[in-house]
Amino acid sequence: MSNQNDYDELLETIKAIPNDQLKEPNIPVDVALQESEDLYKWTGKDVARLATAGFTQEKLDNLLVRTGACREAQSIWTEEFRSQQDAQEQWNELAPQAYHLRDYILHAMRYAYRNNEALLNRVRAIAEGSGDADMIQDLNDVKVLGQKNPDPLTEITFDMNMLTSAGTMSDQLAGIRAEANGERMEQSESRVIRDKAYMYMKELVDEIRAAGKYLFWKDPERLKGYSSQYWKKHNRKKDDTPDEVTE
Repeated sequence: MSNQNDYDELLETIKAIPNDQLKEPNIPVDVALQESEDLYKWTGKDVARLATAGFTQEKLDNLLVRTGACREAQSIWTEEFRSQQDAQEQWNELAPQAYHLRDYILHAMRYAYRNNEALLNRVRAIAEGSGDADMIQDLNDVKVLGQKNPDPLTEITFDMNMLTSAGTMSDQLAGIRAEANGERMEQSESRVIRDKAYMYMKELVDEIRAAGKYLFWKDPERLKGYSSQYWKKHNRKKDDTPDEVTE
């Protein structure tokens, strides 16, 4: 089956994993996926022996389904994460321009409306506050105020196209900021599903490895395939913590 089919088949099972049991992957997910694929291939020569420990071919094949589902979940999360990164990059590029535009329009309005206390008070009210959300709202507010009271602005040769630009930029930045802030506002559903899919895959990986270590404890050539190569390399660099449980 395809990764998409594996994902669709197991999605409800994966979602059913309680949130209070959720743990973030302690290994890069792409590495874990490849190790799961490698483990499945390694078991091909040990099917008969593994069956004596309760691991039938059907159960071993289920590892491929769990791996495919996790791979698809990882791709979905990665695409969302990249979209957020792209949105953040757009925000970093456009926000300084937006602040400058907002400040310039307010500066022009203070002068254009200097003899109209009511309009000047409106300008003062818009200028109050701080932060990105306030700036986005300010852009739309100055657009509305300026378009409803154009004469004083045209008298000082203010470019009225700036008001249209302010409204457009307000709409644009609101969407960009929402996307860039999505992960900060609440934990992404696709991230949660990815982490649960990883847990579900790892659960079976750990069971198969435990069985392999039990069966082949006197056969180093077969035993080596039932350990994480990632953690072997990682632990060689951390010999000062030999008791750390890593697999």
